Amino acid sequence: MKRLDVFIIALVIIVSLTSLQIFKTRFNKNFYEKYVEIKVDGKIFKTMPLNNNNQKVFTIKTDLGTNVVKIEKGKVSIIEADCRDKICVKDGPIEKPGEMLVCLPHKLVIEIKGKKALKAEVDEISY
Repeated sequence: MKRLDVFIIALVIIVSLTSLQIFKTRFNKNFYEKYVEIKVDGKIFKTMPLNNNNQKVFTIKTDLGTNVVKIEKGKVSIIEADCRDKICVKDGPIEKPGEMLVCLPHKLVIEIKGKKALKAEVDEISY
């Protein structure tokens, strides 16, 4: 390895770590309420609050197939599916707003969303 090779490798590592840090700080928002939105074939099937006390297992049956969804300790996962590849089951649990679980054969999308606290806006003319 030459000096230029070492320099390029170090530069790539620094840029990637910096990008990761920016990504984490930008998308790590505090939400006062998180909820799960479940869509089947593009239509909202169910919306539920997501908190540590909420524990539920339910089945989603459609013409395309069946999925079993588990909500526990603030996390959502698909624990059972009758599709061929079962990628949705292998993805594991999700817990942060913006994360999604998708079962393409069944047209199922599970997304965690959050509501932010509204900031009090102060205008230029306050008396």
